[in-house]
Amino acid sequence: MLMHSVQCSDCLLFIMCRSLMQGLDLFDSGAFDLSDWDQRLPPPAAKTAVQTLTVVIISPEQADKGLKCPVCLLEFEEQETVREMPCKHLFHSGCILPWLGKTNSCPLCRLELPTDNPEYEEFKKDKERRKQREHRLEDLHGAMYT
Repeated sequence: MLMHSVQCSDCLLFIMCRSLMQGLDLFDSGAFDLSDWDQRLPPPAAKTAVQTLTVVIISPEQADKGLKCPVCLLEFEEQETVREMPCKHLFHSGCILPWLGKTNSCPLCRLELPTDNPEYEEFKKDKERRKQREHRLEDLHGAMYT
C-alpha cells in the first residue's frame, strides 16, 4: 500500500511538472506570435542555400538502376546534371529550384534548408526549445521510476 501511494504521488508530481511546463509555454515569445507557422507553408529556402546545392552528374550505374526525379518522375539520363539536397535526394534543377523558391524543404523527406526569413528561423528555434523541454520532462518522468 505504501509503494502504491509513492507511485501515485510520483504520477501527481509528473502531472504537475507537465502542467507547469505547458504553462511556461504561455509566456514563451513564440506563443504570442500570430504568424501560425504550424499552419502555413514555410517560406522559401535561403538564396545562398539554394545556390550552394551540390551539382551531381548521373553515373552510368545510377542511370542503369532507373533512378528517377521524385518531382517529375522521369528517369535520369547518364551524364545528366542534377541537384543534390543535403539529405542526398537528387532532383532535376528545373524541378527542385522552383520548389525551393516556394518552400524550404525537401519534397521527399521534409529536411529543411535555412530561410532568409528571421521570423521563421526564430519559430524553428522556439519549436526546438519546446521539444527539448518536453524530452527533459519525459526524462524526469522516466527517472522517477528507475
